[in-house]
Amino acid sequence: MTAVRIGLVGAGPWAQIFHAPMITGGPETELTAVWARRPEAAQEIAEQFNANVATSFEALLDSVDALVFAVPPFIQAELAAQAALAGKPMLLEKPIGVDLAQAEKLVQAIDEAGVATQVMFTNRYSPRIRRFLEQARAQTPIGAVGSYINEAALPGGTFATPWRVEKGALLDLGPHVLDTLDAALGPIVDVRGEGDPQRWYILTATHQNGVISQAALSLTSPVVADVAGVQVYTEQGELSCEFVGKDGDPEVPGVIRREFADVVTSGVSHELDVHRALYIQRLLQQAALSN
Repeated sequence: MTAVRIGLVGAGPWAQIFHAPMITGGPETELTAVWARRPEAAQEIAEQFNANVATSFEALLDSVDALVFAVPPFIQAELAAQAALAGKPMLLEKPIGVDLAQAEKLVQAIDEAGVATQVMFTNRYSPRIRRFLEQARAQTPIGAVGSYINEAALPGGTFATPWRVEKGALLDLGPHVLDTLDAALGPIVDVRGEGDPQRWYILTATHQNGVISQAALSLTSPVVADVAGVQVYTEQGELSCEFVGKDGDPEVPGVIRREFADVVTSGVSHELDVHRALYIQRLLQQAALSN
C-alpha cells in the first residue's frame, strides 16, 4: 500500500500535539508538507516530523493527495472550500465553520466538488466508546446526562485561542457532547441551551424516541471535573463512557489515520463527514437561539 501524501494545514499546539504525530504514526499516511499563516511555526513542525514547508496554500494543494486541518473554524471553512475546488479529500476539525451560515456554505462547496470528507469527532474513533454506543443502542434508554468541564480557555491556557475565548464551550465542547448523546440515544429533534457559553452552559436535548438528555459544559472552570463523558440510563441498567483527551485513548490516532486513508483511497466519505458535522452545527444553532 502506498502511503497517502498528507498536507497539514495549521501549526498551532493541537497540530503539534495531535495531528502531526497521528499522520506520521503509521504506514497509511505520510506528512508530506505543512502550511501555516506563520511560516516559522510550520517550519518547526516540518523539521520535527521530517516534512516540507509549503510556501503557500496553493503550493500545499499541488504537492499532496489530501489535507488534514488544524486551524480555527473561520479559517478552515474558507480554505476547505478552496481545497474542495482542487479536488482534495479532507479531514476537518469540528466545528466546520464559526457559525451555521459558514458551515452550510462549506458543505455546499464540498458537495458541488464531490470530494470525500471526514470530521474529527475524536470520541467516535475510540474503540471503547464505539463499544459503549453499541451497548446503548441495544438497550432501551430512559435518559442520559453528560459533562465536559475543564479550564482550557482560562487566560494563559494552551487552548485559550481567540475563537474559543469568544465563542465559549457551546461551539467547542458542544459538538462532542451532542454527537455522543445523539449516537447513543437516537436522533435529537429539539435542543435548548441555558447559561453563558463563556462560563457555564447547560444543554437539554429531546430525542426522537421521547428520551431527554442533559449536559453541562465549561471551558473556564477553575476546577476540572474528574470525568468528562456521558452516562446513559436504560431499562436494563446504566452505561457510561469517558471522553477522549489528548492522552486518553492511545488507539484513537491510529483509527483516525487508517480510516482517513481509506476515505482518500476509496473516494467515499466517512460516516462522520461534513453532513454529520452540519447536522450537529444546526443543533448548536438551535441551542444558541433558544437561550
